[in-house]
Order: sequence, then structure tokens, then C-alpha cells
Amino acid sequence: MKKIYPALSIVAPMGRQISQGNKTLEIRSWRPEQWLLKDLIIVENKHYLTHEDDEELGYAVAMVDVESIHSWREDELDSAMASYWEEGYWAWVLTNVRPIHISMPVIAKRKIYFIEIDHA
Repeated sequence: MKKIYPALSIVAPMGRQISQGNKTLEIRSWRPEQWLLKDLIIVENKHYLTHEDDEELGYAVAMVDVESIHSWREDELDSAMASYWEEGYWAWVLTNVRPIHISMPVIAKRKIYFIEIDHA
């Protein structure tokens, strides 16, 4: 049975850091239209996708919930696993992390997009 999930691509190795519970904040310059996202698939890919139509092969590494989104604070560097802080970014609070242990290739795109996953 196939099911459609929202997805967010993240450059390696940060997708794995999320799946292991080490990175609890995702920092973005934008907020999604829907703030509370349940069952968001984290797709880890190799390159930053900088243009609107950019996409590449990635791997689904975790399913998370976005509990809330707030202005990123300088004291949140460790939770974001960031090397520097800059004003004007948004911190997405990731909870209910469920690692995906089976290597599952999927497309990586910009912003929030949707993927279809086959549940055996």
C-alpha cells in the first residue's frame, strides 16, 4: 500500500544527525505555510538545492513532527548543530523522531514537497 508524505531535503550528514536525535532544530530562512507538520519525511541528499527546479536523488532517513517554529536564537547553536548564528532565520522544533533504517531512495527537492512511500 502506498501513502503520500510531506518531505524536506537536508544536506548530509545532517539528515542522519536528525535521525539519531542529535539535531533537534532545523534552521531555515523560510517558514512552511502549515506550521505544525506531522509525519514529515527527512530526505538526506548530497548538495544544496539552490534553484527552484533543482532536484537530486536522496534517501529517506527519518520521519519527524515539526512541533513549532520560532525565530532562531543565538543560544540554540548546539541544538541546530550550527557553526554560526545569523539573525532572521527560523528554528523548526523537531520531535517524535522515527529513524528509517531501510535505505529508501527518493527524490530530494526544495521546500516542502510530497513523496509516495510503499508500505509492505
